[in-house]
Amino acid sequence: MSRVLVTGAGGMLGRDLLAVLSTRPDLKVTAATRAELDITDAEAVHTAVAGHDVVFNTAAWTDVDGAEQNEAAATAVNGDAVAHLARACAATGARLLHVSTDYVFPGDATQPYAEDAPTDPVNAYGRSKLAGERAVARFLPETGYVVRTAWLYGAHGPNFVATMLRLAEQREQLDVVDDQQGQPTWSYALATQLVALADAALAGRAPAGIYHGTCSGRTTWCGLARATFTLAGLDPERVRPTTSDRFPRPAARPAYSVLGHDRWAAAGLPPLPDWRHTLSDAFDSPTPPAPWKVA
Repeated sequence: MSRVLVTGAGGMLGRDLLAVLSTRPDLKVTAATRAELDITDAEAVHTAVAGHDVVFNTAAWTDVDGAEQNEAAATAVNGDAVAHLARACAATGARLLHVSTDYVFPGDATQPYAEDAPTDPVNAYGRSKLAGERAVARFLPETGYVVRTAWLYGAHGPNFVATMLRLAEQREQLDVVDDQQGQPTWSYALATQLVALADAALAGRAPAGIYHGTCSGRTTWCGLARATFTLAGLDPERVRPTTSDRFPRPAARPAYSVLGHDRWAAAGLPPLPDWRHTLSDAFDSPTPPAPWKVA
């Protein structure tokens, strides 16, 4: 029986990961929420990791604009704490699956970013997450896995899909940016992919390194909002396209966040399906129940 530790277990992805792992009687799972494990505490991390075969790190500083105001605090969680986890895994032989972000890229590409494409973050959040990636590569060159994701939505926690439907109840029309491209990704689908990668890693089939855990295809925030309205039985024409300069934010956002998925073949796994299919699955799935169902 493999022993698994999930950090950030109270978050959107962490909760979906626990749901997927709960279907596996061959795994003994330890769930650690932020209140139960402060990953910035090196000693606590080493104690928590001991005795586990796999560590899923879903704990993170996710406030992008907040990171711009307090980069040191964001880096403590997204960079230094990941180094604590990586060192602890190196000491015990555990495999680490660490979740990162598309924001490590500058967002100026015209073709999907490959897993080995040069990184160049445009904001503090991206820099903090890149520090975490480098820690995994440094301390776990043979047993560390970085899975970059983007545009994540799910049943547990604030996200764009739920926000759009909440605003639909308050406003007749919504203006949504149409000049940022990305890949909406259902957190439950990503959780399933992470578990499959862990299985391949334990079996010696998955080479360590970087994988891109986003859904296939691409769209804009406006496109995602319109697809969300359609699935909810609402008129998608209520969503009007606009540009990013209409919504200035403290942190710059990459204009192009489309990631390539070639490396999954090395692990013998298919990439995640097209974002439209998984969005539809999210609306239809009873497990986990989707709080955004309105029709």
